[in-house]
Amino acid sequence: MCETVLCAANSYKKKYYFNQEFGKLPEQVKDELKSMSVLFTEEVGGVFEMVFDEDGELIIKTEAEENDPAYDEIGSGLLVKKLRSEKRQLFEELTLFYKVVFLGEEAE
Repeated sequence: MCETVLCAANSYKKKYYFNQEFGKLPEQVKDELKSMSVLFTEEVGGVFEMVFDEDGELIIKTEAEENDPAYDEIGSGLLVKKLRSEKRQLFEELTLFYKVVFLGEEAE
């Protein structure tokens, strides 16, 4: 499966990554992605990633190092659900952007 990482945050390394291939996104969107990613890892720990699959669908991934007692797996799942609901419009727009710019599809 070929995936393109949009952004990621890692609570273990205290780092945030933004894929510069998405540099054309508005600064407000970039700031929102950073805030969302970092706050996610501060709240539940582990690693947070937003990636596009080969079909252009946006996927939110979370994981933790093995035997990490600080990682809140249940909280992680609940927070992903909350983000999907609250940020639905942003995620739909990011998906459209990816499909048009990266996959060459026409906007609907």
